[in-house]
Amino acid sequence: MKIAKLIATSLGAGFIPVAPGTFGALVGLVFSYLLSLTSIDYHYFQITHVALIVISYFLGVYACKKLEKEWGQDPSRVVIDETLGFWISILFLPINIYLFIAGFILFRFFDIIKPLGIRKIDLMHTHHSVMLDDVLAGIYANIVLQIYVFYYL
Repeated sequence: MKIAKLIATSLGAGFIPVAPGTFGALVGLVFSYLLSLTSIDYHYFQITHVALIVISYFLGVYACKKLEKEWGQDPSRVVIDETLGFWISILFLPINIYLFIAGFILFRFFDIIKPLGIRKIDLMHTHHSVMLDDVLAGIYANIVLQIYVFYYL
């Protein structure tokens, strides 16, 4: 059960009492930024993020199932979905701290506002929907950033 809590809270960020989702996304940003400071090249950076996304999705679903009886359905402490959503927001973009920050802001915007089907997924109340609404918010943020990079960078 302790492992499930560590996963669900993105290493404890979900226990922060104010804006835990924002701190969950911040865990993703900090991890990506620290990874970008290593000598890892672009392709390995992207492969690492694809692996993180897939693994964190399935670990997040697992943690939600394990903790549902104790914490209920989609509690605010579960923030692995926000970490995952941030990673999706910067996927296949240039490695750039300013794009990371823009991805963070856009992801949180789409996650909070819940436009274009995100709210419908959020209302499904399944272990997968806990993760999938943030997957979609991350995709929307990524699309906006891909368009920006295509036209302006």
